[in-house]
Amino acid sequence: VTTDLRHRCTDGHTGTSVSAPMVAGIIALALEANPLLTWRDVQHLLVKTSRPGHLRAPDWKTNGAGHKVSHLYGFGLVDADAIVVEAKKWKMVPPQHVCVGSLDRVPKYIRADHVLRASTLSSACAEQRDQHVLYLEHVVVRLSIAHPRRGDLQISLISPAGTRSQLLARRVFDHSNEGFKGWEFMTVHCWGERAAGEWTLEIHDTPSQVRNPAMQGKLKEWSLIFYGTGEHPYTGLSGPQSRGRSLEMPTSEMEPSRAAFLHSQVDVAEEEEEYTGPCHPECGDQGCDGPNADQCLNCIHYSLGSVKTGRMCVSSCPAGFFGDNGARRCRRCHKGCERCVGRGQSQCTACKRNLYHHPEMGTCVLLCPPGFYAEERQKRCLKCHQSCKKCVSEADKCTACKEGFSLAGESCVPECQPAMYLSREPWRCETCPASTGPGEEDCTPCSPEGPAHHWHCVPACREGFYPADSHGLPNKVCKRCDDHCSACEGSSGNCLRCKEGYSLLGGSCVTNETCTNADKTFCEMVKSNKLCEKKLFVQFCCQTCLMAG
Repeated sequence: VTTDLRHRCTDGHTGTSVSAPMVAGIIALALEANPLLTWRDVQHLLVKTSRPGHLRAPDWKTNGAGHKVSHLYGFGLVDADAIVVEAKKWKMVPPQHVCVGSLDRVPKYIRADHVLRASTLSSACAEQRDQHVLYLEHVVVRLSIAHPRRGDLQISLISPAGTRSQLLARRVFDHSNEGFKGWEFMTVHCWGERAAGEWTLEIHDTPSQVRNPAMQGKLKEWSLIFYGTGEHPYTGLSGPQSRGRSLEMPTSEMEPSRAAFLHSQVDVAEEEEEYTGPCHPECGDQGCDGPNADQCLNCIHYSLGSVKTGRMCVSSCPAGFFGDNGARRCRRCHKGCERCVGRGQSQCTACKRNLYHHPEMGTCVLLCPPGFYAEERQKRCLKCHQSCKKCVSEADKCTACKEGFSLAGESCVPECQPAMYLSREPWRCETCPASTGPGEEDCTPCSPEGPAHHWHCVPACREGFYPADSHGLPNKVCKRCDDHCSACEGSSGNCLRCKEGYSLLGGSCVTNETCTNADKTFCEMVKSNKLCEKKLFVQFCCQTCLMAG
């Protein structure tokens, strides 16, 4: 009997509407038995005491830690009696560790009617004690996918122990073309398994009829986030072989039916026999104690881990490690290195997130030193131009110059000695001509004079020239006005005064000759096409046309 709508009671229901309240009630009983339980303790209790029972599903499987799990029923039917009995004796699980894996930014195309497989080898942060995840609780996949119709995608994750979790099923009514931008998908099907090893992401694209199958999707980036513990979560169980689901209660204290049920569920400790089955492909010639990569007696390629954290054989070393071919070991890179060729600080070849690689020094740095700029695409420190003391974005975008150079815009130009001037082609100091010398007319680049275009300084530009900025030079230069201007300002065509025989009209100099053909039709043509402003027909006496109306 349970509470129904309108404050009445019912003894019949479909099941789904009452399942959550029933589990909440069972958890309340467990908390009454042990008020010190945390939310993680409750999750462990549910996983440990639930059972498949009579529940039928086509995808029941046993994961690498010995837990039976299904996408339809999870870990099975919640056992109220078992969870309360276990709660009374429960000891709090160790602190939760979080390990954020490295981001795979290599784009991969998703072909229609094909399965894309992307794999990554993880040490589960074994090099960082406070983040190392030895035994899993949750696993999160964070990914970004561009796709014309995301409802056509199915996504699965396969753990190192071979447990397959369906993260996303095909959705026929999801027509969105936005894809997934940094979406997170979580699974608990790997609960209790070891986190280290090779993880595989599978993406299956099944095009719907409304979509053009030639339009491909793209996996832009993906990463893993592990949640779990750095030691075995249950007191007294210290190794991967301790996978029993015993309720730690003597059967003599239980009812006969309950004891019989537990005997059918618990792994009874027996004397271990020598393993004679197949070994993992990475195991060496000395054999193994089981089928997994962490049960090899020696390795073909590399051994990853330690005696304390557990060792496993791998074909290549994961990010943060390098392969020691002599010892056949994966050894840890210097702190901050994602890839390296040795343990030293100057032996990095790629860096972890938010750090820049300094190729010349082989180090990983938070900020690039003076003389180098941060190249964001590949996160590298690249050298500035030889004249720059500091630069940004590009080698020749200087913000400070070395001794002997001055900043001109974003360039560093040589500082010339007295009796020398700066030549543009190439940028270097040349000796001044004999006719010039120090004083008011030093050879600082200011004004071109004469056919040889020698530079000298002047207090003001002479007639027919105007002062203008020049890119890369610290001073203004005198540039020539248009042919008929005797003075101009701002640009060569903005005349202030005109040469003899020309009159100023709207900033332009036009001829003073009298028009003989300034009839009405011609003048209208000149004015309607603005030929005077374009200075295409100054010989047609535009002034006379304007005066004629």
